[in-house]
Amino acid sequence: MSLDNSSRISDDLPQQVVAALRAVCGESSVALHAPRFKGNEWKYLRDSLDSTFVSSVGAYVDRFEADLAKYTGAKHAVAVVNGTAALHVALLLAGVQPGDEVLVPALTFVATANAVRYCDATPHFVDSNEATLGIDPDSLRDWLGRMTEQREGFCINRETGKIIRVLLPMHTFGHPCAMDALQAVASDFGLIVVEDAAESLGSWYGERHTGTIGRIGTLSFNGNKIITTGGGGAILTNDTALARRAKHLTTTAKLQHRWEYEHDEVGFNYRMPNLNAALGCAQLELMPEFLASKRRLYQRYREVFSGIAGLRLVGEPAHTQSNFWLQALLLDQVGAGQRDSILTATNDVGYMTRPAWRLLHQMMPYRNCPRASLAVAESLVQRLINIPSSADIA
Repeated sequence: MSLDNSSRISDDLPQQVVAALRAVCGESSVALHAPRFKGNEWKYLRDSLDSTFVSSVGAYVDRFEADLAKYTGAKHAVAVVNGTAALHVALLLAGVQPGDEVLVPALTFVATANAVRYCDATPHFVDSNEATLGIDPDSLRDWLGRMTEQREGFCINRETGKIIRVLLPMHTFGHPCAMDALQAVASDFGLIVVEDAAESLGSWYGERHTGTIGRIGTLSFNGNKIITTGGGGAILTNDTALARRAKHLTTTAKLQHRWEYEHDEVGFNYRMPNLNAALGCAQLELMPEFLASKRRLYQRYREVFSGIAGLRLVGEPAHTQSNFWLQALLLDQVGAGQRDSILTATNDVGYMTRPAWRLLHQMMPYRNCPRASLAVAESLVQRLINIPSSADIA
């Protein structure tokens, strides 16, 4: 009898999800995550245009960096063209060398691994934790204990002979990783922590903002993030010397001079334009409202999904405060086989839903990279569904 009941629930699950989304989102088509402009965006953009400073020099770039530093509690913020550029430079600042390995979650957006490749280094994929969706510190410790050795102060992969230089946790969908435990693993194995906080502006691990816990952190302000600058990203650090070098590297490594063009190393044209920063200043002013709206949306979704067997709504991990950037459903074993049916049913009626990313070790550029057992990530990716999450839904 229980098997028949489970089968019935599973078969009905796509329409139950559609009905729940309709109760929250209404009848019209709804995007997965759309930007919201209702503050000083036009005013600041017009001011930037009137000033004629629209490129990588201008008052709004300086203001946006200062506002970000104040909001996150970081000592320094360096604004750049996008989150991937921020990650690339952050890894260079952390000392990643050609041939090194960087510990990366298999469950993340491809930019996390791409930035490692930009450094001529190799992503080394590790497993996730179901409670946080980020890197699992216990399985990581076990893996490193079995697969690495300490040699001259470096963590060495016994199989490849390469230095594992950096641990690169990503705060999935805005939910903070278990950073204290990950920091402890990094300390014990001689690793530098660089946080990919692209999705987690407005998220807190205890009293610390994500992106400020490791040595360096990065943010993204793409059009689908909790605030947007159109494109854009930022590097966060409490190290003044690193911040100075970040600004130098992202500004083509040009030495300051009234007229001479002198560059003392290979740099990158990664600085954020003033126009984008102007938009960011206005958006950041709206963060309290955005966060409140997203938390209301989470609570509304929790109400409508609580009575549906076969899934649960992903909540914030213990001792954290999530920005709830992307709301997510996690199917259990009853509903596990219905992921694609749910995606089809919801998109057919205009509710944009998406699976999590394809695991990175399954993608062509990364199939031959070193990896730990990825049992949890391989389970999660088959069961996660992102649902409409824009701040203006609730």
